[in-house]
Amino acid sequence: MFGPVLCRLPGGIKTRILRPVARVFTSSSRMAKSKFEYVRNFETDDTCLKNCYIVVRLDGRNFHKFAEQHNFLKPNDDRALGLMTCSARSVMEDPDDIIISYGQSDEFSFVFKRTSNWFKRRASKLMTHVASQFSSSYVFYWKDYFGDQPLLYPPGFDGRVVLYPSNRNLRGYLSWRQADCHVNNLYNTVFWTLVQKGGLTTTQAEDRLKGTLASDKNEIMFFEFDINYNKEPLVHRKGTTLIWEKLEETVTKSVKLPNEAGEEVLVTRTRRGVSAHHCDVIGNQFWEEHPNILEDDNC
Repeated sequence: MFGPVLCRLPGGIKTRILRPVARVFTSSSRMAKSKFEYVRNFETDDTCLKNCYIVVRLDGRNFHKFAEQHNFLKPNDDRALGLMTCSARSVMEDPDDIIISYGQSDEFSFVFKRTSNWFKRRASKLMTHVASQFSSSYVFYWKDYFGDQPLLYPPGFDGRVVLYPSNRNLRGYLSWRQADCHVNNLYNTVFWTLVQKGGLTTTQAEDRLKGTLASDKNEIMFFEFDINYNKEPLVHRKGTTLIWEKLEETVTKSVKLPNEAGEEVLVTRTRRGVSAHHCDVIGNQFWEEHPNILEDDNC
């Protein structure tokens, strides 16, 4: 700090100049800072249990309304599904602690490896990061999939955190989500077929499908509309699974030899990246083909 000092200049003129003044701080400032720190005692310890897979699942909030107001195609809009996958890829590429993610319709699940210590395994931190990164990516990449169609308002996604202690439990969870994808997509496919091709109202289509089994729905599509459900796109029937893999890419590289002019050559290189699969994750084949996803149960 500076304090005033009275000086006399030639000619009898008085003036003041500032010079540094040492100020002694008492402990009151430190006490004032710590006085309010008691409020931290109200925080909840939400550290996730060690040696468990951490799953963060996001669901679109009021997405039926969002889809209607943005004219999503029925029963599946590949633009919307592509945007969901793009947003999930953005989340997955941020912390490489996410070993696999699975999505369908307006939901996506992200699996953090057992040994992850990201955000000190705090559930609230992990959930809010995933939700915010996904939501902002959805808005950021909207035009890449919907072109000039305006985004009328920002979408919202709620999240939850669930821990799974074993590989069997984690596979059971992912199987559950894929089974849900199959049930919902089968119903939606036959429902909108009855409306769009069969001329029924939505109420009539609902009444027609009440009490029907999966086999009944398949028969309606096949015998009445010549649609084989098993030939519908895999992304609709199986959802999207994102995993880390070694990917080959071709790049252009400038090569110059001594005493020769440089030239551009194509070079193939391998890098680690996120790849999308539309396949069955309930059976064993996927896990046998990608054994590095799951960690040792004895960790």
